[in-house]
Amino acid sequence: MKQAVQRFGKFLSGMVMPNIGAFIAWGFITALFIEAGWIPNEKLAQFVTPMLNYLLPVLIAYTGGKMVGGDRGGVMGGIAVIGVIVGAPDYPMLMGAMVMGPFAGWVIKKFDQAMDGHMPAGFEMLINNFSIGILGMLLAILGYYAIGPFMSIILVILSKGVEILVNHGLLPLVAIFIEPAKVLFLNNAINHGIFTPIGLEQAATAGKSIMYMLETNPGPGLGVLLAYWMFSKDKATKDSAPGAIIIHLFGGIHEIYFPYILMNPFVIVAPILGNVCAILFFSITGAGLVGPPAPGSIISFLAMTPKGGMIISIIGVCIAAVVSFLVASPIVKMAGAKNLEESQNQMASMKAEAKGTAAPASISTGAVKKIVFACDAGMGSSAMGATKFRNRIKPLNTGITVTNTSVDNVPADCDIVVCQVTLQERAKKSAPQAQLVTIGNFLADPNLDSLYNSIANMGSGGTATAVAEPEQKEESSGNKTVMLREGVKLGLKSVSKEEAIRAAGELLKEIGCVGDAYVDAMLEREKLVTTYMGLGVAIPHGTTQAKGEVKKSGIVMLQYPEGVPFGDEKAQLVFGIAGVGDEHLDLLANISNALEDEDLLEKLKTTNDVDLILKTFS
Repeated sequence: MKQAVQRFGKFLSGMVMPNIGAFIAWGFITALFIEAGWIPNEKLAQFVTPMLNYLLPVLIAYTGGKMVGGDRGGVMGGIAVIGVIVGAPDYPMLMGAMVMGPFAGWVIKKFDQAMDGHMPAGFEMLINNFSIGILGMLLAILGYYAIGPFMSIILVILSKGVEILVNHGLLPLVAIFIEPAKVLFLNNAINHGIFTPIGLEQAATAGKSIMYMLETNPGPGLGVLLAYWMFSKDKATKDSAPGAIIIHLFGGIHEIYFPYILMNPFVIVAPILGNVCAILFFSITGAGLVGPPAPGSIISFLAMTPKGGMIISIIGVCIAAVVSFLVASPIVKMAGAKNLEESQNQMASMKAEAKGTAAPASISTGAVKKIVFACDAGMGSSAMGATKFRNRIKPLNTGITVTNTSVDNVPADCDIVVCQVTLQERAKKSAPQAQLVTIGNFLADPNLDSLYNSIANMGSGGTATAVAEPEQKEESSGNKTVMLREGVKLGLKSVSKEEAIRAAGELLKEIGCVGDAYVDAMLEREKLVTTYMGLGVAIPHGTTQAKGEVKKSGIVMLQYPEGVPFGDEKAQLVFGIAGVGDEHLDLLANISNALEDEDLLEKLKTTNDVDLILKTFS
């Protein structure tokens, strides 16, 4: 249940966070130019309502649609949400946008899947354009008659609930849920799913809202960090606190204080009581902000404060910090603390959980003989991941074999399977006997760190086994030169993920490695699970079914200095892969080894020297 809420919160956050700049712009315009603003201006104040009622919901819906259905999903979301906005004219439809945007993206995604391979040649553009137009129109009508009115009812219920809490003096009690939720990474579901939509509605009528102050106040966390700075008995923790204070207070990165609470879980009482007192003060004084302060920095918190409220905002932050400090101090002085690094590792695992990946189970000494990295085809992502992890554990001398394979062909003697979260069901079916470690990417993932730590704690013994080949070998073609000068393109302009993958496939085709169908298979493979590896590297390749289209092994490299968006990350280096047997594995190992050198990796992302590329990966 907790993981489901975390994933839901992350999804909501994914729709809101890219558009925070628009919220800030609206907040500034409101704070400055409305009648009660800092510099009232009747003409400029006209921006407020259109931005609130149209711009923000359309941006949210576009982003949500794009998250689900790509660029076409984004356009669908933008069209469809207009029906929701017009169908609920009395309320800003942020919540409606959060529903309609992803739904519209899902609809066009399903349509595209149904039409894949069935569109008549020459009619692709016609079908693509009219499908968005017609389906978008139908969803806009649905939004007008159903979703808009329904979301209005939901918003009224939530607003009345908040009103009851305020009228009965109970609003400060929400801190009991907010502060633990932050440490458990559940805050996004609360903040972006409830507080922000209600805050927008309140700010539209009153010019400010206390809802923006509930979760973003930096005072509670500041008090905890001050207590550790003053009274921690652990020198490393004490020395780290001042830097954490600066990052938390001025950078607005609240996650920085979570490990300090995890060291002594009872310390959570301090930020709870600090926030309770601050919210009570804000309620009594009628305080509020004009927009969501993001991130939760003292700078953005004060920037969103309306005219005449600056002193109240500062006092509220100070109250939270002082109360939190006074409560945390005796707890920190009396309680023994875990090592800060251990708590940071614990937080990394919890954060990975919030992203939808599961931390690996604890591993008993001597229980692990073989670890298998598995991806869809077993020739690209998993090979690089296995190489990097094998090199990482080699100094431990554990005797553990690390190899890679297709997720559907995991060997029976495997003890641990490492795969991306979207492949976990196939991995369980293929290797029910094995422990499962799910990850976001194969090169830099908190769960890989947790797995490494578990192995390191097993104790040493034996000699590390270096196994690079997949379980099922194919006949080699004999050509060991798999990266050619013609297959390296540098300094390319940023494009979409799909365009970058197609460009890599076309380049593989140009140098004679693959047939026409392999390029489409690379795009299909990306739909199954991302080929983004982490560290700014992606390695798109075809599906298992497309291996027949591979004429000879080859790897091409496309460099995009400004990056190509792969979900929430950007890839500056895109390696297109086609493999016969294991000929490409040596080059993948070289790529993986090069990633160990951070300076070299950064240089490869911007160099215009093809010879350096060939030398590095030869």
